[in-house]
Amino acid sequence: MAVPSEILSAFGFSPEGIEKVTGGLINATYSVKSAGVPIAALQQLHPVFAATVNIDIEAISDILAALGMTTPTLIRTAENRLYAVHEDKVWRALSWVPGKCYGKIPSLKVAEEGAKLIARFHRALDGHDYQFQFKREGVHDTSAHLRKLRMVQCETRLLPDGTESLRQVILSQAESLPALPSTPNRIIHGDLKISNLLFNDDDSGLCLIDLDTMARGSIAYELGDALRSWANPQGENVACPSIDVDILAAVARGYAQEGRGILSTDEIGSVVTGLETVSLELAARFCVDAFEDSYFGWDPSRFASRRTHNLMRSRGQLSLSRSVASRRPQLQELWAAPFIR
Repeated sequence: MAVPSEILSAFGFSPEGIEKVTGGLINATYSVKSAGVPIAALQQLHPVFAATVNIDIEAISDILAALGMTTPTLIRTAENRLYAVHEDKVWRALSWVPGKCYGKIPSLKVAEEGAKLIARFHRALDGHDYQFQFKREGVHDTSAHLRKLRMVQCETRLLPDGTESLRQVILSQAESLPALPSTPNRIIHGDLKISNLLFNDDDSGLCLIDLDTMARGSIAYELGDALRSWANPQGENVACPSIDVDILAAVARGYAQEGRGILSTDEIGSVVTGLETVSLELAARFCVDAFEDSYFGWDPSRFASRRTHNLMRSRGQLSLSRSVASRRPQLQELWAAPFIR
């Protein structure tokens, strides 16, 4: 997909400096270069995000910058707008923050330093009463995702083999999920996969990127989802992933060191349950997309269709949730240990 000339003109970018960035699941992203050096990230927002999300990004990035934290900031158009619209598609530009980005955790140091960065992010926003203009209702409403999985329909001939049976297994596994405690809704990033963190050359944490998903939410889902991706080095494209306890312990050490005093006892105790819950929730979401074939990006070099890719992802997340459930006491003890020293 080429960037429309009207969008390039709105931001004053040259077409010669535009290069597609691969790897994102949702927004289409391009780097903007001047004399071969990246100066901005240009994005076409997925329709799931309303244009008002940019108001939130500017407000939160202003708070972070005022506290001395590195953060990408919105680049306004020539008409001083936060975004531009072309053929009903919303485009925005963000300052380019040079740093290293990882697709998976390469070392325990990166896990620990990344967790320190997340704790600094949470501390910087702790207590702020900002009210988000854009809200994705029900993002981590696990019950709603399971209801959708129960109700979704598709012609059987379009479904990969095993989709219907997988649906039933996910719904059955959900019956054994432990209840999450009632904890405060904080300002959270909302999508802490490792590729949404940038690192310095020495692997210290630099900043968080992809801020569309910021919202008010629970630490259980915030850190549970981070552990789901960080401590699962096999990734989302395998059928039987498992939690790497050394990575989980490194994340706990890093967060506890920088974030001591931020979280309540209930919040600390909710994280492993959040990991188990969000893994099963994502299994449900991937399975829904195996039926609907409409949301998640997919890899056509490895899979015949979006449906088959999402079926594999769903099986993997189900397996991960089961793995956590089978070792729940051990993982809870390992996670909590650095916070009580």
